[in-house]
Order: sequence, then structure tokens, then C-alpha cells
Amino acid sequence: MSLLEQNLEKYAALAVHVGVNIQQGQTLVINAPISAAGLIRKIAKKAYEAGARNVHVEWSDDELGLIKYQEAPDEAFAEFPVWKAKGMEEMAENGAAFLTIHAPNPDLLKGISAERVAAANKTHSMAMFKYRSYLMANKACWSIIAFPTAEWARKVFPGEVNPELAISKLWDVIFEVTRIKAEDPVQLWKEHIARLTQTSKYLNDKQYQQLIYKAEGTRLTVDLPKNHIWHGGAAVSDKGIVFSPNMPTEEVFTMPHRNGVNGVVRSTKPLNYSGNVIDGFSLTFVQGEIVHFTAETGYDTLKHLLTADEGARRLGEVALVPHQSPISMTGLIFFNTLFDENASSHLAIGKAYPINLAGGADMTEEELAHHGVNTSLVHVDFMIGSADMNIDGVTPSGEVEPIFRNGNWALPAN
Repeated sequence: MSLLEQNLEKYAALAVHVGVNIQQGQTLVINAPISAAGLIRKIAKKAYEAGARNVHVEWSDDELGLIKYQEAPDEAFAEFPVWKAKGMEEMAENGAAFLTIHAPNPDLLKGISAERVAAANKTHSMAMFKYRSYLMANKACWSIIAFPTAEWARKVFPGEVNPELAISKLWDVIFEVTRIKAEDPVQLWKEHIARLTQTSKYLNDKQYQQLIYKAEGTRLTVDLPKNHIWHGGAAVSDKGIVFSPNMPTEEVFTMPHRNGVNGVVRSTKPLNYSGNVIDGFSLTFVQGEIVHFTAETGYDTLKHLLTADEGARRLGEVALVPHQSPISMTGLIFFNTLFDENASSHLAIGKAYPINLAGGADMTEEELAHHGVNTSLVHVDFMIGSADMNIDGVTPSGEVEPIFRNGNWALPAN
């Protein structure tokens, strides 16, 4: 067995045992591109060996999606198969676990009408809102891992003319940052999760009422709701199953108060959103709402994102990631949020995770809104961290304490 095959076997095992943490008799649903078929077969085998009752695969194909955008009539983007949405909801209600294989082409929809992409995104988000709400409240175990495409690899390594070598280089980075190269990746992941959990506990004990961000182009204050909860590394489902939503992961995150964000924040990495790149953008907030924005690249795409609904002009997540994270230290821009968000502190436009508020997973939409929790059809992370980022926390008594200095942790626990 080649080294690549050995690493793929370990990658599949990590996804099954640490990612979704499949349980005896459980169904595993995999959302994956057809290009990742070989990896999916390995994952399916590992899942059945771990006791899965069934492995159900929802296949996708970027090229077919592109053809639809190019050729289909406008009304096609106002439709979504109800049976598919209901099926995903039903599987979540019946205890399935969900694994997504992310294999992006960052420039797939370059040249496609921003209006057409926005219409398709809104239709999909509305149809899948209930299913996504199950996942965001940890009513089901879920995880996301990556699979390199030639288009993505060439974007990350623009100087590599050979697509096969570019893919090989990207696999090497993926295996490195997901700890696959270790003799026992599962044990390393447990130790890593323990460190992130320790940091989350420190921040939860502090219960900062506000975060203050200062960096080049950024002067932002973010109020945190009372009884907010920081999470990091692993999550726990409502059935008590520990799983890892993102692989890799380097963040600890919580929610802001939807009306408590003020100031200006500037992005520090490109954002690949729905096959288009948004870059060099800034957002101005007043009482939680984005009242002005600019973008050097992808202005129309950003405009349609921010007008998806009322909640799309507010924040749903604040996440802290040290500049010296393993992913950041690669020096690469991944044009893939799964990686770039774990190389940089970030914020998320749109829907908040109910789990970031004490008792939030069991609250109604009205109760969540009463506590300052934002809701939206969208949830889009964008990167703001840098080597000069300083972040302070304001305690309930009004004291200002350092959390980040020069892009990295300044906490006693770190």
C-alpha cells in the first residue's frame, strides 16, 4: 500500500471515529462530490466496520451545477425538491450522522450572474432551514472534511503547472494539519480537543461582556449576551455523543449580541462564497447592523449575500484563532473557509449557533431573539485575524483584560 493510500485510510478512520463518531446501528449520510468516490468508499467501509446500519451518499457534481447556471431558465433557481429537504430532516430526526466532503473549485461560478447565484442560494437555504437548524443545535452529529480538486489545488499553488503535483502538495498539507501523519492521529486529536476545551472553559468562566478588536483597518466592539458559551474542538450532541464538526479546527467560538456590534472591520483573507471570491472588503456596523460595505473584488456577490434577509446584515458568530495556528503557519491562502477560518480569527454573517447560549438549543426562535440571538438563512464565516490583531475582553465589572496580543493568545491558560 502506497503512503497516499495509508494516509487516506487514516483520514477515513478519523472522519468516522472522531469527525462524526459513528455509533452502533446508526445511519451515516455523506454529502460528497463524485470526484471523491474513492475516499467515500473507504469511509463507508470504516463506518460499517464501526457498526453503522446504513451509509447513504448524496452525490454532487460541480460541472453539472455549472451547466445548470449557464443553461437553465431563471425559474429553475426558485425550485428545490421538497422530498430531498424532508428526507434530510427525517434522517436527522431519526438519529443519523452527517459527513460533508468539501471539494471546492473557488472560481467555478466566475462570470455567472450574481443574481442567479443569490436566487439559488436563497431557495436552497429556505428549503434546508429546518435540517440545518438540527445540525446547528447539535441535534445530530456532523462533520466536514476536505478533498482536493485540481482547480482548488492550482488556486492554492498557482506556481505549480502540473495539476497532479498540485493535488499531491495539497493532500500533503491536509494530512499535516489534520494530524494524519502522526502514528496515532486519534490520540493527537483528543489532546488537541482537550486544549481547546481548556481555553473555552477559561473564557466561559470570565463571561466577558464585550470584546474590543484593534488591527489595521479594524476598530470594532462586540457585545456578548449574558450566559453566552464558548465552544472549541469537539461538540456534544443532545444524545451525549462527542463529535468534531470541523476537521481541521483551531478555533474557539461564541455568539455576539445581534444589536451589540459597532465599528469597522476589514477582511484579511479572500472569502470563497458559492464559487466566487470576495476579497479586500470592509464592513461598518452600527448597533449590530451592517450599514456600509466595500469590496475590492466580488462587490456584487457580497451585496447579494448581505441582502439575503434582515439577519444577513448582522453577526452570528465570533471566533478566536491564533495567528500561529498550524494552518496559518503554512503561509498558504486556501480559498476554502474550512481551512482559512482555522488560520485566522473570524466572524460570521447571519445565523448564530443556539448552542452558544445557555439553554439555547431548546429555545424557540422568539426566545432566542429575546436574548439577542441572530437568525438568518445564511451563515458565512469571513477572516479578520492578522499578526497585528489585538483583542481585549471587558469583564462584567468593567475591567479590560488582554485576550490576544500581536495575533496570538495572551491568556494565562495559553
